[in-house]
Amino acid sequence: MSVGLASSFRSVPDLWQHRVGSTPESEALRWRVDGRWRSMTWGEAGARVRALTNALLATGLQRRDRCVIFAGTSMEWILADFAILCGGAATTTIYPQASDDEVAYILGDCGAAIAFVDHAETVERLRRLRPRLPGLKKVVTFHAPSSDDGWVEALSTFEARGRDFAAANPEAYSVAARGVGPQDLATLMYTSGTTGQPKGVMLTHDAWVYEAEAIDAIGFLSPADVQFLWLPLAHVFAKVLELSFVRLGIPTVVDGSAEDLVANLRETRPTWFAGVPRTFEKAVVAIDASLDALPAWKRPLVKWARGVGRRRSQVLQEGRRPDPRLRVEWRLADRLVFREIRERFGGRLRFLISGGAPLPREVAERFHEFGLLVLEGYGLTESSAASTVNLPDSFVFGTVGRPLPGCDAKIDEDGEILLRSRGLMKGYWKDEAETERVLREGWLHTGDIGVLLPSGHLRITGRKKELIVTAGGKNVAPLHVETLLRTRCPYVAHALMHGDRRPFCTALVTLDEQAIVRWARKHDVPFADLADLSTRTEVKELIQGYVDAINRELPSFEHIRRFAVLPQDFTQENGLLTPSLKVRRSAVETRYAGVLANLYDRGRTPLPADRR
Repeated sequence: MSVGLASSFRSVPDLWQHRVGSTPESEALRWRVDGRWRSMTWGEAGARVRALTNALLATGLQRRDRCVIFAGTSMEWILADFAILCGGAATTTIYPQASDDEVAYILGDCGAAIAFVDHAETVERLRRLRPRLPGLKKVVTFHAPSSDDGWVEALSTFEARGRDFAAANPEAYSVAARGVGPQDLATLMYTSGTTGQPKGVMLTHDAWVYEAEAIDAIGFLSPADVQFLWLPLAHVFAKVLELSFVRLGIPTVVDGSAEDLVANLRETRPTWFAGVPRTFEKAVVAIDASLDALPAWKRPLVKWARGVGRRRSQVLQEGRRPDPRLRVEWRLADRLVFREIRERFGGRLRFLISGGAPLPREVAERFHEFGLLVLEGYGLTESSAASTVNLPDSFVFGTVGRPLPGCDAKIDEDGEILLRSRGLMKGYWKDEAETERVLREGWLHTGDIGVLLPSGHLRITGRKKELIVTAGGKNVAPLHVETLLRTRCPYVAHALMHGDRRPFCTALVTLDEQAIVRWARKHDVPFADLADLSTRTEVKELIQGYVDAINRELPSFEHIRRFAVLPQDFTQENGLLTPSLKVRRSAVETRYAGVLANLYDRGRTPLPADRR
């Protein structure tokens, strides 16, 4: 049982105003404009939030109203969010990649009258959807001009209106901020979901205050750090990072461009950043490619250095201090090989944080090999993200760490993970039945399956609703096998295991384009494009070798007896990944139903070495 965590603040506005008032001259945010980095102090950020809040009040914003932010991660996103919260309203988030139907559904379901958006393209999307959005009265845009009809207003114009309103109503901002209570709705965050319509998760001010204070209580971050924030702020993972940087006063670099991530890290040199597992998986592939491209004379040196890195990692994982000889070898290996790798990420990283989905242990160990520690954490939208996390002085790879202060975790009789803390959601928006299903007696039923180790670290083993029950009655957690295939085989981008009520398990795999193209060229395999490579016998035999190796580690009922290589990867654009990069299982199985049916050809009996 964890010890309760007392709250120092009633609400997010209290938290925000404390930070602005305590360190007004310190750097708060850094962002890029026309290729150059600009900076803003807490005092400057506070003045802009006050102006935006007053602008919202001038439009008639009422306490508990909802305002939408439909934009990519940016400095403006953060200012708009705190302005909404200081006005007593609730922020509703929409992913930039959301479909028109999803956008219309969320705006209609939450009843928002005001939407903040970023670019002209997003404005045009809302204009096209306007007949379906009768309740949307105003669109405030970060990087587009105002419209003649007044429906669209540029952010600068909106802020100016707020300053004018404040001149005539000097107490309005303070009154609105003071009126916000701990149990007031702060965020309405729609889960992307792998099936059906998204559900609106109601998160209170107290939930966010708890998250920020629990992370502060861990003690592994300080104002001396610099955070790089690039994850989508429409996702709960990035949202908790936003609140934490306010509580701790950590300068934060904000740039939502995934394509520029590595270059931005080199330029801004943060001390930590967070990402999803696919971020780190792709980084390992890129690092391996660069090492493979080294001249032949240097490869023995790299091989030796990697061996040193592995031995050092193992010693540290066991909680021991490397002996003098290993310390000397590490310093040499670091100077000759590993330091250059870390410089690609800015050279100052103390650690990285992974969340949003399970991080393969092999990926964490590869990073640790060259001196970067990836700390995996766990949480749901329904728990305001952070519930457990590994720490620099007490990490166990393959787990998601121990519960945060003030959070309890336990395993139910059927293996389901249950969570309890002040960070739990208030419920699902307009869905009492679903709320009662997952929130029972103060515990959140997560739907995840896991085990608690004697050390208190939590290991996730699968999802209840994704559990495969074969025709022989055997239970298979597909996540484990999919992760093995994706991490052991550098040429696989995504894998989906199939086999519910079937006599054996099969898999659909997609190719990592960068890795497979490099392999094909090295082995003189002709191809026109990725789709062409997916049909090549040489590629299927390559993947089969990895499948065979993985099967030898698994009980027979978990074996992948047959697989198909798909012509394209799963992406958000083709509807097969959620905005949080989870595979939409039902969508994949529907789209490739014919491929799956072919894998279960009743005319053949599958054998462990079946290479179809």
